[in-house]
Amino acid sequence: MSKLFIKGNEAIAEAAVRGGCRFFAGYPITPQNEIPEYMSRRLPEVGGVFVQGESELASINMIYGAAYAGVSSLTSSSGPGLSLMAEGISSLAASGFPAVLVNMMRGGPGTGAIQGAQMDYMQATRGGGHGGYRMPVLAPGSVQEAVDLVYEAFDIAWKYMTPVLVVADGYIGSVMEAVELPPMKESKRKEFPLYTTVHLNPENPHRRSSCTMITNEVDHEEWNKVQAAKYEKMAEELVRCEEFMMEDAEYVMVAYGTSARVARNAVISLREQGIKAGLIRPILIWPYPYEALRKLDPAKVKNIFCLELSIPAQMVEDVRFGVYDRIPVTTYGRSAGLTFSEEDVEELVKKTIEGGEK
Repeated sequence: MSKLFIKGNEAIAEAAVRGGCRFFAGYPITPQNEIPEYMSRRLPEVGGVFVQGESELASINMIYGAAYAGVSSLTSSSGPGLSLMAEGISSLAASGFPAVLVNMMRGGPGTGAIQGAQMDYMQATRGGGHGGYRMPVLAPGSVQEAVDLVYEAFDIAWKYMTPVLVVADGYIGSVMEAVELPPMKESKRKEFPLYTTVHLNPENPHRRSSCTMITNEVDHEEWNKVQAAKYEKMAEELVRCEEFMMEDAEYVMVAYGTSARVARNAVISLREQGIKAGLIRPILIWPYPYEALRKLDPAKVKNIFCLELSIPAQMVEDVRFGVYDRIPVTTYGRSAGLTFSEEDVEELVKKTIEGGEK
């Protein structure tokens, strides 16, 4: 299969089309603007529909309507835009409707910086809105992986009848890399039963309705139990991470996205210098790969380094939860569009080693 040299945002858009997406609604915001731009000309070529909404609020509710109609749909934005979409995303989850969302992360909080960052971790992994819902969160580490995960995200959305979030820092959206594009999936409007009350049939436990309010408290609680069971099932079936040079690692990096690319190079360099470094890279940041951390041997692993393009650190809460204070955890990050280098990581590890030897 031949490769195509393509920008990350455009590759994500093409992967969505090939994954079955036939409706897009969104609103411009840096650093993801090439996604709607690409979709505006690509979707009509395959019989799809593109709408630039007048706002993020309008756009997510258009996605809600398309999902209600059984159409594979996509919206994309950045952190501030996802904040505005929060109620609509919560409503998608409450109804049991599938959709794919892309967050091309930038600096924050507030309006923040337009450059790439990883400062939306809590927003992504803790639901992002009210009501205690969860959704799978895919975190690609390259343009090729972004293509593969966006393509797969539509299958996940329909399998679990849930919104699925793909988060990538703005660097992955902006860089150009050679990728192999997947084949075009057949796309047609899906038929599924619609209900206006709680539906507890074990064969089809989804309440699919355009109204998310359940006025009967008992029914509402029962539906929340159904949803909780689905989230537990996702947590069991969707965990995915990469372990790099972990067999005998004494100093372990934990990083995702662009941070993991830097960390991988640092691991290789440290190994060449005789330091036993390794990398754990979550591919989904929810559900989080806690088991990869829990199985670490405190007698062998001397320190864990949580590397993020975020200040304050955010993923470190999941890392610490995974290790239960059995192993020291050191955080290191940059923010506001600034990145750390391979040399920065090496220096951090060496200083930690020197400090432990004194």
